Amino acid sequence: MQLTQLRPTREDRPALLVVALLAVVWVIVYNNLQPIADWLTYGLLGLDSETAIGESLNFFIYDTPKLLLLLSGMIFLITLLQTFLDPQKVRAAVERRGAGVGNLMASLFGALTPFCSCSSVPLFIGFVQAGIPLGITFSFLITSPIMNEVAFVMLLGLFGWKVALLYLVSGVLIGVVAGMILGRMKLERFVEGMVYETRSRGKTTTLIEERLTWSDRIERAAQGAREIVGKVWLFVIIGIGIGAFIHGFVPEDALTDIMGAGAWWSVPAAALLGIPLYSNAAGIIPIVSALLDKGAALGTVLSFMMAVVALSVPELIILRRVLKPQLIAIFVGVVAAGIILTGYLFNLIV
Repeated sequence: MQLTQLRPTREDRPALLVVALLAVVWVIVYNNLQPIADWLTYGLLGLDSETAIGESLNFFIYDTPKLLLLLSGMIFLITLLQTFLDPQKVRAAVERRGAGVGNLMASLFGALTPFCSCSSVPLFIGFVQAGIPLGITFSFLITSPIMNEVAFVMLLGLFGWKVALLYLVSGVLIGVVAGMILGRMKLERFVEGMVYETRSRGKTTTLIEERLTWSDRIERAAQGAREIVGKVWLFVIIGIGIGAFIHGFVPEDALTDIMGAGAWWSVPAAALLGIPLYSNAAGIIPIVSALLDKGAALGTVLSFMMAVVALSVPELIILRRVLKPQLIAIFVGVVAAGIILTGYLFNLIV
């Protein structure tokens, strides 16, 4: 059980003051990124804003610190909020629920966890070992990489609240519906036996009470931000680099023809194209932005993004350690179908 100290103490004031000062610096820097990028690109380097190289470099210089600032700030806040949650209680609450409500709870929990697809697998295994129904655990595994809070904030900043809200709802719905379908199929026989062999055999565990002060929570939030940013910053920069290249050099007509709303086959093609790739939601957002700037349809691009983050080859390789090939194939098919249907839906209503 975890107890928290809600009211700051005198010892907490230095840590709170540092956080407040850093927040002020964060806001000032974030609001001045575009003028800084313009000065570096068109002033210091003397590039022409009408050229492909100038446009691409300006995109890269602006988006790199912007997305890294969003990433570090949001992970800090989310981790700080997570210090109020007891994972054991969350898992127990999900386990008590049946299909439907349990799937929704697991999906929402997955939406709150800042994990990529590979990072979600260990927690998925823990849920299975705890005896939580397989369909509910799949709802978590599907939604966790798709519905990333960092990607949500980035979409909010880049495209507005309507697109961000649609992304949130669609990611949760894919997790809920796909999890319910997989749960009804009774696929437990396709889980490797070693998963069930490590379940608890009636042993009792002692819960250590822990009283967290604000200083403790801030320290944990800072550590969480450092660890996650340290793991994904390279993907973010690679994604921004690809996005910058697309933004400046790829002809608009080429992308419109491939991912335009008029091409009926573009949604499944985009989803299939995304499966062999590997990134996280934060790293793929710059590519999404560049593709949309070039005239690609929103639903098609989001289908590509969801396939990249939810059905990556590295994730499937890790899952093979605990799931038999039949279940992995069914999992990929159900999730891919949900992603494709969502892409068509976005193209119809946006």
